[in-house]
Amino acid sequence: MIHNAHMPQSNMSFLVSRPALPVVAQWAVAFAVLITKWTLRRRTRKHLRHMSQQQLDDIGRNRAEAHHQATLPFWRP
Repeated sequence: MIHNAHMPQSNMSFLVSRPALPVVAQWAVAFAVLITKWTLRRRTRKHLRHMSQQQLDDIGRNRAEAHHQATLPFWRP
């Protein structure tokens, strides 16, 4: 195993020292983040529909709140 003689940079300092992404790449990353958020919301709301009353009690929600959240479209926070 090879060890560097100097102290490695932290992840944050490495990222800060990198040049900015091209605009198209920034758009692509923003789009990927948006799709990921929408997918997570859709999946979470789908599971919320099928939770038992005990599970809803565990997360501090009642059936009416769960139904309301479960019926929201995925693009609405």
